[in-house]
Amino acid sequence: MNHPVFSEFDLTSLLSLSFSALIDELHDRLSELGFGDIRPAHGFMFKHIIPNGATGIELAEHLGITKQAVSKMVDFLEKSGYVIRQTHPNDKRGKIIVLTERGWLVMKAKEEIIAEIEQRWIDNIGAERMQMLKEDLTKLVYEVNEGNLSSRSKPVW
Repeated sequence: MNHPVFSEFDLTSLLSLSFSALIDELHDRLSELGFGDIRPAHGFMFKHIIPNGATGIELAEHLGITKQAVSKMVDFLEKSGYVIRQTHPNDKRGKIIVLTERGWLVMKAKEEIIAEIEQRWIDNIGAERMQMLKEDLTKLVYEVNEGNLSSRSKPVW
């Protein structure tokens, strides 16, 4: 594995390039399935909406963007049929954003595509090495986030 190209990249570049390769393939395949209007930022939003919905304020905090930007994203996703705004169950004046059937369909497609990509990567480097890589990265993420795996899972702009 001592290919000269591999030594040219630092860890940050390799992680970024592998993430970009996965996301690019994911979105190409989603587009082929009729979900061409979905963008990576939408996926980060959807992950926070699942399973019980989220408010615009919660989404803005999670994504690190303004409430106005979230509102525009939700407007787009609502017009595209992925989400709907519902009355908040605990605050009748507030709204909660939830996935529609189409939103759940794109999430199911995403999971299947990611599993296929990961299997191809396992076929390339081996199951043991993939498991070690996942364990090592999980350990590092937990350490950086003081034991909370998801505290900083925001989009990389």
